[in-house]
Amino acid sequence: MIERLFWEQRGIPIQEVVYCEIVYALAVVLFEIPTGVLADKWSRKGMLVINALLCCAEFLILIFATEFWHFALVAFLAGIATSAKSGSAHALLYDSLAVSGRREEFEKHVGRLSATDMAATVMAALSGGFLADRWGFELNYWLSAVSSAIGLILTLTLVEPPIRGERSAEMGEDAPRMKIAEYVGKSLAFLRVHRNVARVVATGIALGAFVTYVDEFWQVYLNRLSIPTRYFGFFSLALYMSRIPGGISAFKLLEVLRHEVILMAVTCLTALAYAAMTLSGAPGVIALVLVSALYGLVEPVVSGYLHHSVDSQIRATVDSFQSLGLRAVSALVGLGFGYVATRFSIFQGFGLMAILSAAYLVWFAVASVRARRRKENEG
Repeated sequence: MIERLFWEQRGIPIQEVVYCEIVYALAVVLFEIPTGVLADKWSRKGMLVINALLCCAEFLILIFATEFWHFALVAFLAGIATSAKSGSAHALLYDSLAVSGRREEFEKHVGRLSATDMAATVMAALSGGFLADRWGFELNYWLSAVSSAIGLILTLTLVEPPIRGERSAEMGEDAPRMKIAEYVGKSLAFLRVHRNVARVVATGIALGAFVTYVDEFWQVYLNRLSIPTRYFGFFSLALYMSRIPGGISAFKLLEVLRHEVILMAVTCLTALAYAAMTLSGAPGVIALVLVSALYGLVEPVVSGYLHHSVDSQIRATVDSFQSLGLRAVSALVGLGFGYVATRFSIFQGFGLMAILSAAYLVWFAVASVRARRRKENEG
């Protein structure tokens, strides 16, 4: 919100802001897989340093930006930065824990990182408006630039593990000697062979695509419920904070439930919540927050299952495929959601989300049962 107002203040019309969003999306699509491959082939820490450098550059450009191409450049750099971090962060975290014999703590740390991110987002949203109103928009970007510089310094202190996983010998050549195309080929082959992993990753992609339209259109939904805009800040806080408990408690649930069971339960409850969002009044509002809260469980559960299964040699590349898949499916789901919400109403749009969630739940359950029977027959 504050960023868009700042852009408007600098004379950038809404249409050109949309163009910048398109530039960002294209940059992410173009660089998602190449940066994942570079993280595996070259350095995970190196990609995170690039991410931090680009973040610093973004805010320095924004402070002095006045022309459309300045903002378009920022969007392009932001897309590359997002791609550089995607895959690299979780890969470095898992291998660091593996070196110290603490693999089982991966989900716990992913959940805590996610919770920290949500808390920081809430703090930025609450303080950003106040600071902008009192001292102007530029102050927020100066503070962001300083914070990014501190983040760069901290990133430079990271230590990358010297090993590349326990099963690297089974993967063929050493990582530095592999060609870029081989990383892509081995990653796709891994997902084809390990169907359980592919199914869990697909579930994370589907749930992520569905919740995208809660994040994007909750204001419209509340407006259609005739909730006064003065309460929107409270709901924004509730949506972000609702994901923290799931993120930090996922590792505890995994001590008693399998990954697939948790994801099946989350998908089922998500479908029911979307169905409740077709109703007006309190049930719809509660369901709105519930969908967001349930998604807090998804990232640590899905990332944990993936990283416990994949070889370190292609860890970041496979993670990047998951991120790219999420963006592709989000776009496809968005076409259906946008059509239904525009032609009918936002309530029917979320009704479509309920149908898609229920349909995916059926497929996931059937595929899981078949996989279990296949495994029993092979045994």
